[in-house]
Amino acid sequence: MKRKLMFLALATFGLASCNGGFKNGDGGLLYNKVVDKGGATLKEGDFVSLNVVAKTDGDSVLFSTYELGHPSFMLVRKGQSKGDVISALKYLADGDSVIIKTNIDSNLAKGAPRPPFKGKYINYYIKVEKALSKGNLTDQNFRDRIDAYVKTQTDEMRKQEPIKIKKYVSDNNLKLTTTASGLQYIINKEGVGEKAANGDTVAVYYTGKFLNGKIFDSNVKADLQKAKMPLNPQNPYKPVKFAVGIQGMIKGWNEAMPLLAKGAKATFILPSSIGYGDQGFQQVPGFTPLVFDVELVDIIHPNPNAPKPVVIPMTGQQASPTRK
Repeated sequence: MKRKLMFLALATFGLASCNGGFKNGDGGLLYNKVVDKGGATLKEGDFVSLNVVAKTDGDSVLFSTYELGHPSFMLVRKGQSKGDVISALKYLADGDSVIIKTNIDSNLAKGAPRPPFKGKYINYYIKVEKALSKGNLTDQNFRDRIDAYVKTQTDEMRKQEPIKIKKYVSDNNLKLTTTASGLQYIINKEGVGEKAANGDTVAVYYTGKFLNGKIFDSNVKADLQKAKMPLNPQNPYKPVKFAVGIQGMIKGWNEAMPLLAKGAKATFILPSSIGYGDQGFQQVPGFTPLVFDVELVDIIHPNPNAPKPVVIPMTGQQASPTRK
């Protein structure tokens, strides 16, 4: 259903955009208002709730709040450059919809590599679900208004999360074990020998997905290629090593690793409470349950004479099971 909603939203944008051309914005940015409510446009410091779809010129979806099931919240701020998508929010008002085209090359940070996809633009399809203007409100009164709105929205997200997980499990006919924390798992291939323990260093292949099956992070090259996702030329796509049971990892991973022996393969479903929580991380929004396919390649027991292990950040595409 969510996927149908996304395509319906894109179709609406596409049909409406045929009725008018794009206007020039700052820094080579182009924009075309599909719905213009005529209200007061957003200003720096205002609060906004947005549904966003980002696509390449080749029509590949890079990100979609429709797929995730809820909009993004943010305070309007200055963009990093005049032509980035954040800077375009000043053209929008409550209820507006817009198509924004940002020039990839003009908005690269100094020294940053160009994204590994063809085309001149990243295309954003944005709908303003709710805008709250700070106006003459005191900081506290404005914060109270934001908190009241966000609480209503997040209460609904929190209520929907277990429903989404239950549907995913049912749709995929999974026979899972559930722990007290809400972690659900199935061992697809048993390992050999003792299981990993707190303090051990594990070497792991992993692929992280949303419940809709879209990969958000992986160090498995074949999985990314199968999903037709761009590869990072700086990523060696080798097992990532990290110490089990220390601060810096999301709770679900510290709980999951001791369930596995060397060579084991497993699927883990993490509710947000043991994942990235209500705040999210990078492109993982808050209240988002995650699915991880994991292969534990090796277990390295600690040397009692060695310094205490530290977290080694994951080497995947974007977000990883390390906390921010």
